[in-house]
Amino acid sequence: MVVFQVESMVSQTVDVLGKIESAGDVENIHVINKTAKVFTISNGSGNFKISVKLNDTLVFSSVQYKTKVLVVNEDIVFKKTVKVVLEEQINHLDEVIVGRVLTGNLLSDIDNTEGDPPINFYDVGIPGYTGKIATQSERRLNEATTGGGIIPLNPILNAISGRTKMLKQQVALEAKDELLFSIKARLSKVFFDLNPLEEPLIMDFFYFCQEDENFMTSCKNQSDFKILQFLEVKHKQYITNLKQ
Repeated sequence: MVVFQVESMVSQTVDVLGKIESAGDVENIHVINKTAKVFTISNGSGNFKISVKLNDTLVFSSVQYKTKVLVVNEDIVFKKTVKVVLEEQINHLDEVIVGRVLTGNLLSDIDNTEGDPPINFYDVGIPGYTGKIATQSERRLNEATTGGGIIPLNPILNAISGRTKMLKQQVALEAKDELLFSIKARLSKVFFDLNPLEEPLIMDFFYFCQEDENFMTSCKNQSDFKILQFLEVKHKQYITNLKQ
């Protein structure tokens, strides 16, 4: 009877409810079943659900935490629950001395410094812009669509010449590139752990994803989970195209 239970447990797939604990934020932790090639992401409370079998390997990955590997044992399968404690990733930097060394002696330190202290618009009482700095294409588009006078000529002339349309396309392309490289930097490791691809093909795959007409709506301001789902669909299409 015991032998039958063990054999049944080995072959049985169960949904495990997990809880991630740490001193920091536990939302959006990547939970990967490397054996079954499935993944999920924790919610704001650190909770997640994932399908496992006995001896499956689970990997917990996030930028702010050390990667943790957990092998599914009998206890996890029977209880269908698991608690995981993650350790914060601390990057130690070598001590670097920039500029001249200060001694603590005010008169000596004044003589030992060079240059004038920097000032900004707050120092002189001038209101300044503190938002996101526009790209060169965004500035050009703004110039092309605004103008002075009773009847601003810039927007009219640029619309007729097609320059406004060209600049809008350039701004849109830059936004797609910014999103693409953000996804690549953030999700490459977790995605290619589950969906292996030769190194020379990785960048080509990302450009393949970017060419999809739904790329921006599927990936911009979306959760990592939804982006990974989009990448999975595109990965299958990409592999099919390679075989053809």
